[in-house]
Amino acid sequence: MEGARHPVCVSGAALVQTERFQMFTFSVCWSDDSDSFIRRSWEDFRRLHKTLKETFPVEAGLLRRSDRVLPKLPADAPWLVHRSRTGRGLARLQLLEAYLRALLAAGERVSRSLELTGFFTPQPLDLEPMLPPGSLVILPTPQEPSPGPSGSPAVRTLEAQSLHCLQTFSTQDTRGQPFHAQAQEALDVLLRHPSGWWLVTNEDQQTAWFPAPYLEEAAPHQGQDGGQLLGISGPQFCAVRAYESSRADELSVPTGARVHVLEASDRGWWLCRFQGRTGLLPAVMLQRDGLGTLLSGPWLHRGADGAEGREGKAHSSPRSPQAAMLPPPVPARPPLSVIQSRCCTITRKALQQGAP
Repeated sequence: MEGARHPVCVSGAALVQTERFQMFTFSVCWSDDSDSFIRRSWEDFRRLHKTLKETFPVEAGLLRRSDRVLPKLPADAPWLVHRSRTGRGLARLQLLEAYLRALLAAGERVSRSLELTGFFTPQPLDLEPMLPPGSLVILPTPQEPSPGPSGSPAVRTLEAQSLHCLQTFSTQDTRGQPFHAQAQEALDVLLRHPSGWWLVTNEDQQTAWFPAPYLEEAAPHQGQDGGQLLGISGPQFCAVRAYESSRADELSVPTGARVHVLEASDRGWWLCRFQGRTGLLPAVMLQRDGLGTLLSGPWLHRGADGAEGREGKAHSSPRSPQAAMLPPPVPARPPLSVIQSRCCTITRKALQQGAP
């Protein structure tokens, strides 16, 4: 099953950045209607380009320039030099997205090759549920196109992810005004800080730092046999390796496939939904899809469940009495100087507005 599939579409999703490195994150849609997330460095792209030129000398135009179908690996343009590190990273993300799409349009000999398919196949690093300490996941934000030479890429708009507040919580917004969130109130997440305090906005367009443990996608139901039944959307997991079903009530999934867990139990098999089908998968091969949950949204090709993933809304229900009585833990709030040191210039200026 996995050997025959090939990538058909790719979209730039986010820039994962630490003080030392940048990783470019892409959402890949496959010919079997599955989709996955990959993280690749600039060096990974240079190695890919070199391998493709060596493997396909005709398509690379090494024999005759007129036969060239392989795109050139984008280089930093002069208009990128004066941008901030984050600005250059976001611009590179879009340039690399155009490069990958050109590769997929270069003909089946290239787009279905083992070299390109292997590059798009999720690696162990892509399936890790946690990012390295100190990582920032930077989404392209809505902005007016900056003046620059013709042909300079405009950063795509990605909508903020909307999460629900578990319980009532009060704090102050970035201007020092009261910020109150009620249980089940929807908040848009603008920035996720590794300290556990995230930058959110409410319907009144108030912006505030909010404790992440008070936010969730959907409240779980309680299923039979002590399992957690989690609505039709369910929490998102990914398959750390491929699995071929051996019974009618099981699912077949490729490596890196994003599935929704409907019911989790301690029997070793979880009820999942994948590509519109419901069936069982071994729990040992599933793990939290941390990066996929963060980046999933209407700007990408499709959800793990196709149309249902796009149109279905998370069902909410009361949590267990014990969970309702105990408030989530509130992480220690970092000093404002620490928060600002990890923000881009635009966010830092916005935080300084209204500060005493």
